[in-house]
Amino acid sequence: MLDPGIGMLISAALALLFLSAAWHKLRARAEFEAVLAAYRLFPSFLVPALSWLTPAAEVTIATGLLIGPTRWLAAPFGCALLLTYATSIAINLGRGRRDLDCGCAGPNDRRPIAPWMVVRNLLLAAALSAVTLRWSDRPLEVTDALTIGGGVAAAAILYHAIDALFGQIMPRGLMLRRLS
Repeated sequence: MLDPGIGMLISAALALLFLSAAWHKLRARAEFEAVLAAYRLFPSFLVPALSWLTPAAEVTIATGLLIGPTRWLAAPFGCALLLTYATSIAINLGRGRRDLDCGCAGPNDRRPIAPWMVVRNLLLAAALSAVTLRWSDRPLEVTDALTIGGGVAAAAILYHAIDALFGQIMPRGLMLRRLS
């Protein structure tokens, strides 16, 4: 049984992540469409529609995670979307296409796909799947709001720190190591 404070923390943190991802895609939709096409997973005639549907799904999932009665439906769809991202990256890594932009950092921060991104999306899907567990009937209290708010802030900072470490710092370190 999941404590409702923990459930709300996971839901809110993942909702923030989905909203941020949607924002990156919508503010540079043409670039996202090009990224999506470069993955070569869908027929080209579907790519323009998918470049709209993907961020729309992310916004819908984020909204659903924040609303109690829809959370139980939004969480499995969020897991499915995260697993789709992991699978898409894994397929292209298997094809040897490591130069593809992941499409996850926005138009001003091109990041090549890497195995850690598959693991990241699998871990996020696992965390989100916890939301589908039965929640205890304990009522939320004022202190829960502080815990949830602080937990979401901490989760966002940790996510960005790990993303920067694996997405920027380590690749640059490896590049510098090869040059020396």
